[in-house]
Amino acid sequence: MNIHDKIRNTAISVIKNEYEAIKNLTYSVNDDFVNSVNMIFEAKGRVIVTGIGKSANIAQKIVATFNSTGTPAVFLHAADAIHGDLGIVTKDDIVIAISKSGETPEIKVLIPLLKGRKNKIIALVGNTSSFLANQSDSILNVTVEKEACPNNLAPTSSTTAQLVMGDAIAVSLLELRGFSSMDFAKFHPGGSLGKRMYMRVIDLSSNNDVPVVDAEAPISKVIIEISSKRLGATAVIKNSKLIGVVTDGDLRRMIEKYNDFRNLIASDVMTSNPLTINSEELIVNALTIMRENDITQLPVVDIDKYVGMIHLHDILKEGIL
Repeated sequence: MNIHDKIRNTAISVIKNEYEAIKNLTYSVNDDFVNSVNMIFEAKGRVIVTGIGKSANIAQKIVATFNSTGTPAVFLHAADAIHGDLGIVTKDDIVIAISKSGETPEIKVLIPLLKGRKNKIIALVGNTSSFLANQSDSILNVTVEKEACPNNLAPTSSTTAQLVMGDAIAVSLLELRGFSSMDFAKFHPGGSLGKRMYMRVIDLSSNNDVPVVDAEAPISKVIIEISSKRLGATAVIKNSKLIGVVTDGDLRRMIEKYNDFRNLIASDVMTSNPLTINSEELIVNALTIMRENDITQLPVVDIDKYVGMIHLHDILKEGIL
């Protein structure tokens, strides 16, 4: 077998192994799972997620998922907990303890301390006969038949199973809370989804110069205005009202149509009655208009008053697609 085939076969074996591990998790969605989710849903406090080693890495990701989907959560490293950080746990918090063996020394020290504080404990554990399982209020079985590692040593399938179970809990809680895409956007204001939900046209258009010429302006002035404001277009106004726009495309068509365009004015080459958008509209609505009409600029108009221009590139720079 050549090296390419060996790599390919190994990768496929890992994926199949982990797929089987995840598929078997459906048997763990039992009464304990339902009770665990309800316990968290009804809790007055936060979810404290703890673990050691690779399980601690998974715990951090589960915490991130909880927080981004409306379930307040805090990561607590099991080793740090028994060396001073236990104070982070309040009496109303629910603890999710993650461990493959359920027998690590740190867990054996930590769990009795939590039980002494009357905290409810949910075990994500790969050994349902372990110390952790026996000391917990609810057991979520994440046992795997074998690791994807050929030596059955490196945490691979087991950590994948832990992660998927965490996702199952988080999404179940999301559904119970009726957590919407708007709620998600509030927790992700810096992401593209958040921006789609809250960013307005004025948030971007206010950063641009305001290209504008009078309807009687000579074509030379139109060209200078478009070039200097760097938006590829200018608004054309008459009696303080927007009546058209001149774009780079309009100028190219002008050159093709006229042999001598020196005496032309803005109204001769403009596109009349252009599409516009209000400055308070969501930026995603501006993007929709541009895409549906195959344009790259939109004049911004508030109560019949032209106030600026929004360009497609402004939107794309924000990562809104």
